[in-house]
Amino acid sequence: MSSLTTRPRVFQQILSLSTPKFTHAAPRFLPVAQCQLRRSSHSPIGTPITNPRKKVTLNTVRSLHKAGDPITMITAHDFPSGHVADAAGMDIILVGDSLAMVALGMEDTSEVGLEDMILHCRAVARATKAAFTVGDLPMGCYETSPEQAITSAMRLVKEGRVQGVKLEGGREMAPTIARITAAGIPVLGHVGLTPQRQNSLGGFRVQGKTAESALTVFENALAVQKAGCFATVLEAVPAEIANIITKRLRIPTIGIGAGNGCSGQVLVQIDMTGNFPPGRFLPKFVKRYGDVWSENMRSIKNYREEVKSRAYPAPEHAYPMAKEELVEFERLIG
Repeated sequence: MSSLTTRPRVFQQILSLSTPKFTHAAPRFLPVAQCQLRRSSHSPIGTPITNPRKKVTLNTVRSLHKAGDPITMITAHDFPSGHVADAAGMDIILVGDSLAMVALGMEDTSEVGLEDMILHCRAVARATKAAFTVGDLPMGCYETSPEQAITSAMRLVKEGRVQGVKLEGGREMAPTIARITAAGIPVLGHVGLTPQRQNSLGGFRVQGKTAESALTVFENALAVQKAGCFATVLEAVPAEIANIITKRLRIPTIGIGAGNGCSGQVLVQIDMTGNFPPGRFLPKFVKRYGDVWSENMRSIKNYREEVKSRAYPAPEHAYPMAKEELVEFERLIG
């Protein structure tokens, strides 16, 4: 076996790095900035926010409601969407079962399961440092009995790491809501149009357009309030009805297609950022604030063209090597 002195210089350098050198000198501590891990890809967290805001709690939500300050809510379905929503200052981030369509390509929300929701909740929770996080209980995991609902809610909180759960339904779900809240889990209600039950509603139809139908929505809102919900979503309800219900309730209402008289608003992030191809149907209540699809398309097309033309990667994107080491490597491989 050759000795160290006869081995190529590159291997001597490697061995010298792994060989401990004992000294009596005081240890040197590098500044924190110089101790950052070097990664082959981007850090999952990215640059820390310079002025982190205080954690949003139920007391924060109640204070906003009492002050008449609109509550902002948006959906997220993975780490990046949760990260940007939190950084943008959203009060509540909802891991909604709409991820069935926008993240998993399913036909509707009835396809998504509890295991799916737990996985997505966990990803969003890792990214969210300030916003209050709520996870949707998907269809089939809470309707059978309050015991089933408590078990599912516990899993969303313990495994999904969210701070509260949302479930659809009014008077018929009041006993279940009461049991979940009694177990110490905050519940966000959802009345009006309940997408999980769209088959029984005749499709995605506006609720409360007649006096009788509006009364049903109102009674359902009162029921979930009495059962202990900290707030309730009002979906696809005429603005006039949502405004009256909001004034009659003690808890906040979060509108989606219910006018601007609600205590707050929620939109699906994919919809409002425009992260979808041209021609996709959008509900009337959605306002598109961006065009993420076009920006992504432009960027990916440019990348493809530069790879094809060998314009990418350019020299500044490559790792350098000392010329003498390259010469040594070429000698070694003959």
